Amino acid sequence: MSRSSLFEADFFEPPQVIETEAALSALQQGKLTLHGLLPWSSNYTFLGTVSVPALKFNVVYKPCRGERPLWDFEQGTLCRREVAAFELSRALGGRPAIPPTVLRTGEHGPGSVQQFIYADYNIHYFVIEDEPAYHNALQQLAVFDYLSNNADRKGGHCLLDHRQKLWAIDHGLTFHRRYKLRTVIWKYAGRPIPPQMMRQLAHFRETFTPQSKIYRTLQELVAPEELEALGRRLDTLLAGGKFPMPQNRRPYPYPPI
Repeated sequence: MSRSSLFEADFFEPPQVIETEAALSALQQGKLTLHGLLPWSSNYTFLGTVSVPALKFNVVYKPCRGERPLWDFEQGTLCRREVAAFELSRALGGRPAIPPTVLRTGEHGPGSVQQFIYADYNIHYFVIEDEPAYHNALQQLAVFDYLSNNADRKGGHCLLDHRQKLWAIDHGLTFHRRYKLRTVIWKYAGRPIPPQMMRQLAHFRETFTPQSKIYRTLQELVAPEELEALGRRLDTLLAGGKFPMPQNRRPYPYPPI
């Protein structure tokens, strides 16, 4: 299935605006029907549909056992990291916007199930990086990628939906305990983080305690040492007040899109 023919398939639902809580409920409890593999993915990734009374939309299902073995990420954990990234974004006020994502059992076992974002795949980071309308969202994404330690922020992981809203996808390679940040978004490196974002980070730090809901949620999704590393990265941002600078010899992902 090519990207162009994907949207012409009869199982493809038209784009729609769905409230987060409604999407999460449907993702967790709705009937999950799979239509086939998405051919441009590095791991086994299925396009599907979830349906509940009065709501039906397309999803991306990534079963844990379909993950390609990696030397630096434990086998079978990428699907959990997808969910952890959504939960972290949610705790940060939905900034950046990550599609609602849950962990559930599908036809091929446990995996992440995420709301599919209808997008023009010719539009990606390198197309919009200089557009003022997206600077704030891209800055939020740069901060998020450092916090989540994203090892694979490609330009094609930034999507514009039918309303021109920016979404971020593909967060399987996140939350490693060691520094792994590889991203195409170095445009803001070394610049001061805007005051509003700093206040948001400070508020999150105050609430990020072992008793908090987000802490307990992440405990179920990533290893204890990875959760501790997240806290250290958060403290680093708050202490320095600047967008991160590259810290390794391979600061960019490959391929970049």
